[in-house]
Amino acid sequence: NVFNMVVEVPRWTNAKMEIATKDPLNPIKQDVKKGKLRYVANVFPHKGYIWNYGAIPQTWEDPGHKDENTGCCGDNDPIDVCEIGSKVCSRGEVIKVKVLGTLALIDEGETDWKIIAINVEDPEADNYNDINDVRRMKPGYLEATVDWFRRYKVPDGKPENQFAFNGEFKDKDFAVNVIKSTHEHWKALIAKKTDGGEINCTNLTVSDSPFCCSQECAKATVDAAPPCEAANPIPPE
Repeated sequence: NVFNMVVEVPRWTNAKMEIATKDPLNPIKQDVKKGKLRYVANVFPHKGYIWNYGAIPQTWEDPGHKDENTGCCGDNDPIDVCEIGSKVCSRGEVIKVKVLGTLALIDEGETDWKIIAINVEDPEADNYNDINDVRRMKPGYLEATVDWFRRYKVPDGKPENQFAFNGEFKDKDFAVNVIKSTHEHWKALIAKKTDGGEINCTNLTVSDSPFCCSQECAKATVDAAPPCEAANPIPPE
């Protein structure tokens, strides 16, 4: 039940950074909507994202597959992870996490699983083996997580989000099965057995994938990207 996690958003930050699945090699970029960079608002009493937030690579929530548990199709992204350890991670960091459970968010009609996990290098990691350990060791954190996902789009004028299972968390074994299922969907995607639409599947590591490219090709793609400039100030609102 240990998986790699790519950190997209460090805890307490607001910029909505995510793996850009439509770009070659899937870099992490800030999401843009209606020409504006996206941020999550501070919804009282929360400050930005309340965990290190990211994704498990080699997973895909297939928008053409209706989830048997939620009755809704996938959100077309890798599976999301909320890492609850004490360290504030860096964007782009890849960490090993121990899976503890999952929450089934229904985001605008799509299944959007949120895996709850802890960094294996966290000093308290040995004390966490299932979702009930989070309830015992960090009282209120799971309730805050449901509250955050329910209300984080309200400042944008959208309704509250809904959940499958009445917002109840499922345990570690259930979460691992969800990850395995989304990994199977990813394998079909990367082998071109499923149509991924606009998703860019160019990769260096899956040798039998029709999308596999050379190190030289990948380097040229990275070198062609514009240089990183100074960050824009966070909007006061």
